[in-house]
Amino acid sequence: MCGIVGYIGTQQAAPLLLEGLGRLEHRGYDSAGMAVLGTGGALRVAKRSGRVRDLAEEVPARFGGKVGIGHTRWATHGPATDHNAHPHTDGAGRVAVVHNGILDNASSLRAMLTDDGVELTSDTDTEVLAHLVARSGAETLEGRVADALSAVEGTYGLAVVHADFPDRIVVARNGSPLIVGVGDKEMHVASDLAALVRYTTTVAYLDDGEMATVTAQGFTTYRHDTAQLHRTHRDAARVDVDPAAYEIGEHESFMHAEMLEQPRAAERVLRGRLDERFGTSHLGGLNLDARELRAIRRVKILGCGSAYYVGQMGASMIEELARIPADAEAASEFRYRDPVIEPDTLYVAVSQSGETIDTLLAVQEIRRKGGRVVGLVNVVGSAIARECDGGIYLHAGPEVAVASTKALTTMFLAFSLLALQLGRVRDLSIADGKRLIAGLQQLPEQIQSVLDRDDELAEVAKRLAVSDSLFFIGRVRGFPVAREGAQKFKEITYRHAEAYQTSELKHGPLALISEDVPTVALVPDDELVERNVAALHEIAARRGPLVVVTHEGVDLGDLSAAPGMHRIDVPRNEREIDPILLTIPLQVLAYHAAKHLGLDADKPRNLAKSVTVE
Repeated sequence: MCGIVGYIGTQQAAPLLLEGLGRLEHRGYDSAGMAVLGTGGALRVAKRSGRVRDLAEEVPARFGGKVGIGHTRWATHGPATDHNAHPHTDGAGRVAVVHNGILDNASSLRAMLTDDGVELTSDTDTEVLAHLVARSGAETLEGRVADALSAVEGTYGLAVVHADFPDRIVVARNGSPLIVGVGDKEMHVASDLAALVRYTTTVAYLDDGEMATVTAQGFTTYRHDTAQLHRTHRDAARVDVDPAAYEIGEHESFMHAEMLEQPRAAERVLRGRLDERFGTSHLGGLNLDARELRAIRRVKILGCGSAYYVGQMGASMIEELARIPADAEAASEFRYRDPVIEPDTLYVAVSQSGETIDTLLAVQEIRRKGGRVVGLVNVVGSAIARECDGGIYLHAGPEVAVASTKALTTMFLAFSLLALQLGRVRDLSIADGKRLIAGLQQLPEQIQSVLDRDDELAEVAKRLAVSDSLFFIGRVRGFPVAREGAQKFKEITYRHAEAYQTSELKHGPLALISEDVPTVALVPDDELVERNVAALHEIAARRGPLVVVTHEGVDLGDLSAAPGMHRIDVPRNEREIDPILLTIPLQVLAYHAAKHLGLDADKPRNLAKSVTVE
């Protein structure tokens, strides 16, 4: 969840490291730091708690050197303080290490080092790596890093510089992403493509268990097995990405820009994948033919956070259209219950970054037991994409804000395409297939019509922002929407927001309804509309303020005159597709509530974009 950058070449490293760290703040922003090897191999370190801009103010005017590594932190071991910020060094100031991940045996290693007389200066697990590298007797830096890694257990993406080896950076990966970027007589290292795109789009992704030596002339990769190094062959490849996509442009925040981009992102994920003639979808990346698709008897969807909630939406759609059992489960819990992996089940891993460690580990568990797993990911070449048997790329474009908007929308549409294809190889009629395709083709324009009501939604958001606690409610198709709405609100406004099935209110939560607890209710025009409206009357009778997200024409009776009532109509699509249109206004409400409270929607406290630690 932290960010790593590195540079070696002909330019001064410090400005490049600072710029790269600024682009990685979505991965961690508790503290930041960098280490530079200057003339003669002198190692200089600058680090401090706070944002990258605070670090920039701390860096001395003379901080020269053409080799360096940097880090922006999301705290795991130890609070966000100056001494816990990365890079971490050995006692002699010869080795500097930046590290993402968690070392599971850090406590025992710290105790061992302390018993040997080493004075540790931080609370982190990472500091032990610097001392282990320094204590190795290997002749090369690669050997010393391999020695250190042979002693640790856990996950890591790391970069190491050493004053005795000023011509190189050594990097390694196990469970936390690392990318090597190839330039002209210079090389870059990063944990995320965002830090590299201004300088190069020719990159190599390291696999788990792989190391690389990076010099100004190129890179060499290895696998390490009990400190032994074995050369591997890895070529760099050009990635198709527009550097401008990582710029905020004229927008006030990345989240705002990414919300507004949703109509275009929806067009991209659908482009070339709809077959109007046969009322189905084309998903060649699944690597499954019609016979194999028809043999699937169950679908299990795995994701975390918003990916889990959109997975619930997808599961509901697959059951409706394909008439096979489907459900979603939190990937973080999946492998710990020793799941039964069925040969006729299709497992679907969902992750924007493609690096979410809980989801990646679930994929590996499925593959270890012989299951078939496909991925819904946004980042080409990511770990989950490489581990899966096939998949659907989301084509959302880079998503920088921690709270997912356009990626979530494209995930929903990817599930729509999957459900359509599964349905059409079974009993879904061509007429229903064409009906759904027509609905999907309308979506970009309908999403835009919701976003065009920004001013109205901003006013509603101000009313919600002043409440310390809120409910989000929905039924069946609407319940995952309510869960996602509550997630958005809590993560960027820091207000307590809880999602419940509307039908469950009377079984407990109704006790909390009062004038101070608003309810955001999802009321689509479906077979449950009358029951949903009846539940809203129960809330209004207890003077609970209501924000009702519904369809034009839905009769809410005398609720329109209830105190604190506001109605938000969204465009009507096919019932199976309606959940995503109900989700869009909830994103906008959360964003404007955070803005009204003076909070940074892009960087909510205690959270980071890519969760690469368990």
